[in-house]
Amino acid sequence: MTDCNTRHIRFSSLGRKYLLADFTGEHITSDAGALLLREADKRLRLTESLAKCITDPREQDQLTHSVLRMLRQRIYGIALGYEDLIDHATLREDELFKILAQSNETLASTPTLCRFENWIDRKSLVRMSIALVETFIASFATPPEELILDFDATDDPVHGKQELSFFHGYYDNYCFLPLYVFCGERLLVAYLRPSNIDAAKHSRAILKLLVKRFREVWPNVRIIVRGDSGFCRWETMRWCEKNRAGYIFGIARNAVLERLAWQLTERAKEEYERTKEKQRIFGEVRYAAQTWDVERRVIVKAEHMEKGANPRFVVTDLSGKAQYLYDEIYCQRGEMENRIKEQQLDLYADRTSAHRFVANQFRLLLASAAYVLVEHIRRVGLANTELADAQCGTIRLKLFKLGARIVKSVRRIVVHIASCYPYAQILRRVSERLVPC
Repeated sequence: MTDCNTRHIRFSSLGRKYLLADFTGEHITSDAGALLLREADKRLRLTESLAKCITDPREQDQLTHSVLRMLRQRIYGIALGYEDLIDHATLREDELFKILAQSNETLASTPTLCRFENWIDRKSLVRMSIALVETFIASFATPPEELILDFDATDDPVHGKQELSFFHGYYDNYCFLPLYVFCGERLLVAYLRPSNIDAAKHSRAILKLLVKRFREVWPNVRIIVRGDSGFCRWETMRWCEKNRAGYIFGIARNAVLERLAWQLTERAKEEYERTKEKQRIFGEVRYAAQTWDVERRVIVKAEHMEKGANPRFVVTDLSGKAQYLYDEIYCQRGEMENRIKEQQLDLYADRTSAHRFVANQFRLLLASAAYVLVEHIRRVGLANTELADAQCGTIRLKLFKLGARIVKSVRRIVVHIASCYPYAQILRRVSERLVPC
């Protein structure tokens, strides 16, 4: 231990008493709540499944750190707020991290973890992506009646000369363009892409694979595909129509649509001028762009407010009233943006600073696995508690970042948590729900 760690830190006195701090406490952790991550992982068998997907090029008889232990070290670390490899220079000695990784020895060093990221190959990444979907399927005790698949892309800024980094005019930055697919709050796909492509690139291929797999295990499940105008492609809609998958996509406004919706927008304008209150009038038209194969149903929201007209258009093959489909089905896709924010802000999915593109895709999948574990704790462990709707960062702060003293003996390991911990009852309830009897 270096001298800077052994020296006392002096604070202002407390009456006549000196107030000091140091770093010589033994077997003390600041992440005791991570035991919940371990239990969620044991139930889902997530890291175990992911480890089986990875081809290990090392000499197997000379290994010190297994793929499984390094995966746990990285995924749990991300969930706990340690996004950088350098954090593990000291965390590798943390007694709780050793418990999480199921190791009695010092964990992998920063250089070892760096090499781990860089020898991952594309085939391993494909298998890991499949494992995330299989984890989702295995979590259902009974077949679901309906699955709504949300597709969305986002920007992932790059800060250097990473492979396949390009300038994107819309985001006005050099970035990647990852594609996400969620089902409600549950992550299915996190696919890193360069930004010099159409936002919908490869989305139809991913949709086909997902629908095919879901129909294999749940033949009667109803599937709905949802996305903004960036995913409104006639080939995708035609495929959905031929394969019993409903769809609802935003569609960019244009002169033809505005002409078709003229009567509705005029009514909204007249009502606003009469009442001076915002007006929303719904209707529908039949429309086909020049590149489309057939005309399709387009829902029109004719909105008029103080700043003027604000029409919106949605194309769908779903049955139902226009306002219901727009408000209750299409607009709910906005929740996916909150999930992406959790991924990038709370779980560092945008920490794609490796040089190799494949290594950055691996980092995205590590963050995705961390999200799957935290989401399982929220959905199963925190149901009907005050943290049932908490975001990943809040769950980390209130449940995971928990100081404790670890006492080890021959027969047991005891993690002593402060008796005044304010969320003790919630922690107890979550552990009871996650730990099998």
